[in-house]
Amino acid sequence: MERFECGTRIVSGAGALASLGELGAGRALVVTDPFFRDNGVAEQVAKQTGAQCWELFSQVAPDPGLDLAAAGTARVRDFQPDLIVALGGGSAMDCAKAMKYFSGSGATFVAVPTTSGSGSEVTDFAILSHAGVKHPLVDRSLRPDVAILDSDLLGKLPRSLIADSGFDILAHALEAYAATGAGAITDALARDAFCAAYAKLPASFAGDTTVRQSVHLAATMAGMAFAQAGLGLCHALAHSLGGAFHVPHGRLNAILLPAVLDCNGSAVGHKYAELARAAGLGGSVDTIAIRNLKTALVRLRRTLEMPENLAQAGVDPGEVRQKREAVASAALADPCCATNPVKPTRQAVMDILDTVTGHG
Repeated sequence: MERFECGTRIVSGAGALASLGELGAGRALVVTDPFFRDNGVAEQVAKQTGAQCWELFSQVAPDPGLDLAAAGTARVRDFQPDLIVALGGGSAMDCAKAMKYFSGSGATFVAVPTTSGSGSEVTDFAILSHAGVKHPLVDRSLRPDVAILDSDLLGKLPRSLIADSGFDILAHALEAYAATGAGAITDALARDAFCAAYAKLPASFAGDTTVRQSVHLAATMAGMAFAQAGLGLCHALAHSLGGAFHVPHGRLNAILLPAVLDCNGSAVGHKYAELARAAGLGGSVDTIAIRNLKTALVRLRRTLEMPENLAQAGVDPGEVRQKREAVASAALADPCCATNPVKPTRQAVMDILDTVTGHG
């Protein structure tokens, strides 16, 4: 039996931010980072809500921690908004979700992603960091009521951000397609998301702004897929490595994904082969299609000028070796492992870490 639920109203296209005014807010709180505060976009968004009273919570930083979530929670309780708007990338949405969750606020929650990758605008997930560990928070109440995908916000994305967030889309889609909770609906979403992102990321990276809304939609579709189907070992390891070494999440996915394909291939090779053929990578038999998929991911990683291993990402290989036991334990305890297509062994995780560490 397959069940599918989204529950988030999605508004997309140029000028979609104008739909904020339809929500009838009286008191609006915009959760964002200093960049959008300083360039005036956060104030613009706040004014578009039409609220008589609005405030900015603009302290969001990458990998938001418990202290930041606590400060934001106190702000929600003090201000008592009836509308909370998360403006930014995954970190802004994670922080806003935690603020709403821990405050017990009944405010309408709107996510306005400005990067194309996390899919957080349609998921029940938030990631908080504490003491060098990333902790996934999963609860139905974390899913935004509305997601606004406005192409006008995508014109000036940095190239490195396009690459990092783009590989997050690919990892979300690929892992959702093979996850234990996958079904016909999630497969369709994951497959289309993967194919769109794979086809259009090089052009977006090269500066073609006309393809960015398609990539933006792919991120949301991949989010819808993994919210139902689950993720897997790639994300579990990205969470644990990200907490330990503070490498951007999408960059870690790019480093890890080919090695995770090798780990899971014996169990779900047919699914990987299907995805390869759907993306136009060919392969008359599954083994060739899987090889083509792995080769294509490695080639795309190079096209997007991303590191091939942790050493190239600036992580000291000696430090990885010192922390590998703790990193492996955190990955195996991560909720994403529960929906990996095979139950990963500790040795399998260690082998992947050895593969991606690199030399320094």
